Amino acid sequence: MKASKKILPSMLGVALFAGLTAVSHAAPLKIGMSFQEMNNPYFVTMKQALEEAAASIGATVVIADARHDVAKQINDVEDMIQKKIDILLLNPTDSTGVEGAVKSAKAAGLVVAAVDANAKGPVDTFVGSKNYDAGVMACEYMGKALNGKGDVAILDGIPVVPILERVRGCKDALKKFPEIKIVTTQNGKQQRDQALAVTENMIQANRNLKGIFSVNDGGAMGALAAIEASGKDIKLTSVDGAPEAIKAMQKEGSKFIATSAQYPRDQIRIAIGMALAKKWGANVPVHIPVDVKLIDKDGAKTFSW
Repeated sequence: MKASKKILPSMLGVALFAGLTAVSHAAPLKIGMSFQEMNNPYFVTMKQALEEAAASIGATVVIADARHDVAKQINDVEDMIQKKIDILLLNPTDSTGVEGAVKSAKAAGLVVAAVDANAKGPVDTFVGSKNYDAGVMACEYMGKALNGKGDVAILDGIPVVPILERVRGCKDALKKFPEIKIVTTQNGKQQRDQALAVTENMIQANRNLKGIFSVNDGGAMGALAAIEASGKDIKLTSVDGAPEAIKAMQKEGSKFIATSAQYPRDQIRIAIGMALAKKWGANVPVHIPVDVKLIDKDGAKTFSW
């Protein structure tokens, strides 16, 4: 079930009204948030928005960093259950691997909202970006920048649905350009250092490489360093809208030409609103997709999370 952009504000308003009314008559809510990682400005921004929103309604927050370790994330969730949280916000490091943790949380009577990436199991609601659209936008922009021809590569990431959808969107967009060929897809694990090494290898192995799509800005910054070191004219696009990427795009002659920006603050705020509404008896959408926006050099001048 999808919610259109037009009805989203009213839905969120109803959710917050329900939540705030109930909070005023009950013990302070305790919200648990398990992140797949915190070594990423995207999730740091989301954490800040969570803390701000929780403070505004007098809720307490328990936060855990899974560090891309599904076993740790499962243990973190179990620990939160023991701490008697009311709402679990889950950003899974492995969509399938956390299913048991979701079932445990529901068995304990918690409201479970997945954020950014969905999780298998009885999740009450999922709030996440339109990741397929993000991949389409970034790679369509790259295809046009390459005048519809040339060898390109994909810098992949961990196998969660948002990443898979970005890659799928990218590949579909590039099908519109018959003279563009995807010569390699390699995993940079969404980390700068790993992406740097992987991109160096891709450039060395593919002498005619003209473009690279990275599934996130963290990996893109590593790729950018490799491109600059090579001295080659390789155009780079990505997904996120991270401050560092936005700054890099504005440099004169930058090879980083565009990113499909997400809105992490909006995602967490909507997730909290939906979780509150669910806790106090409302029926909430199973899936709330959040728009993304393509940011190029010109757009980067005024964009921020």
